[in-house]
Amino acid sequence: MSLTSSTPESAARAASAAAQSLATLPVSARNDALTAIHAALAANKDMILAANARDMVAATSASQSGELSQSVLKRLDLSRPGKYDDMMSGILDVRDLPDPIGRVDLRTRLDQGLELERVACPIGVLLIIFEARPEVIANIASLAIKSGNAAILKGGKESSWSFEAIATVIGSALSATRVAADAIQLVKTRDVIDQLLSLDRFIDLVIPRGGNELVKYVKEHTRIPVLGHADGLCSIYIHKDADAAVAAKVVVDSKTDYPAACNAVETLLVHEDVLGSVLPDVTRALLKKGVSLRCDGPSKKVLEQSLPREEAILLQDATEEDYNTEFLDLVLAIKTVPSIGNDPVTSTSSSTGESTVNGSTGASSENDPSLSLAIAHINTHSSKHTDVIITQSSSAAETFMSAVDSAGVYWNASTRFADGMRYGFGTEVGISTNKIHSRGPVGLEGLTIYKYKIRGHGQTAAEYGASGGKKYLHEKVTI
Repeated sequence: MSLTSSTPESAARAASAAAQSLATLPVSARNDALTAIHAALAANKDMILAANARDMVAATSASQSGELSQSVLKRLDLSRPGKYDDMMSGILDVRDLPDPIGRVDLRTRLDQGLELERVACPIGVLLIIFEARPEVIANIASLAIKSGNAAILKGGKESSWSFEAIATVIGSALSATRVAADAIQLVKTRDVIDQLLSLDRFIDLVIPRGGNELVKYVKEHTRIPVLGHADGLCSIYIHKDADAAVAAKVVVDSKTDYPAACNAVETLLVHEDVLGSVLPDVTRALLKKGVSLRCDGPSKKVLEQSLPREEAILLQDATEEDYNTEFLDLVLAIKTVPSIGNDPVTSTSSSTGESTVNGSTGASSENDPSLSLAIAHINTHSSKHTDVIITQSSSAAETFMSAVDSAGVYWNASTRFADGMRYGFGTEVGISTNKIHSRGPVGLEGLTIYKYKIRGHGQTAAEYGASGGKKYLHEKVTI
């Protein structure tokens, strides 16, 4: 890894050349590089944590003065229990995954002696722009090397000491391997993002990892394809037949396991029929964890009657904006889904203003207008990251998972499962809410594309069709 202070264009040119070399390295050489990175980061843990502590001192001061959010501060802290170990295990997990390059997923015999293949290959040069997470360097370096891609990394000022320490260690480790130093570059020069975003001749994909403003800025200032998500506005819908214990367990984990994460739940939708039976148990569990609850009128009224006074007075009134907000904190917005019977009816969601007729949200909702309203709310307000239904009904769950237009849709499971390591991807470069190429946690497969290869014996296109007389076989060949 080079700590480059060269111009953005020279860095991109060098990365492009390195990508061509890296794409042809055998998997054994790429794996050896990951082994070397892991060993070096283990040997230099104390030095890296000391550098991270310097960043934390400055960031804590900035947070106290209101210049830096608490969520960014939490993401910056590499000394949090298990965080460094997770970074380390992610490297080995990636190393031990099958080689994603050269995998054939289609083979067609066009004619005798003329065969077509579709083969996985690297994307090329990745530009990753990120903010406070120092472990991103190790994650992306591992994924890029294993998938045969070069990467240019531009970090935020909040983690400058951590970034440089980790980059120095990785660069030293790579110097003893067959991976070119320019395959992974950390750009230290300030104010170069716009120049990097203009280099579509050399850079093939941009992956922004950070807050909403960063992602929106990148999307508006580049012609390079962008892979990422602007918000993590995740919702959980508690259906009318939900089990109270399951609901409490899933909601509490989704909100409190790591509130600053993009896969933490931000909105809780509750069917009107279970406001008095299921919601109080969920609410008590959340309050014990210090969660601030912002309730709509119906949910607040029922909870004030169901909870002890000392708990009920903690409830706040929700605003419509709360249902469009990624809190990244111990705050949760609650909204009631009205019970409107099971007959085919037309109704209007008070939160979306959308008219729905028995699943006009995109899939049959089994003649359950309330389920349609929940789906409509999520599809209108969600950031298309990860959304959950709590229900005992398989038909309601399958309808929800088919109709909700998000990268991750779960049944009776925490939103926190939306993670590359938990999916078995080793680690991830980020979460994508895109609808092309890759969606959800992006691991090795998401960093590959494909090319078509034809092997022939001198055939020409003119030989086929009406003028040439020869006919294509188009026979599928078993891979």
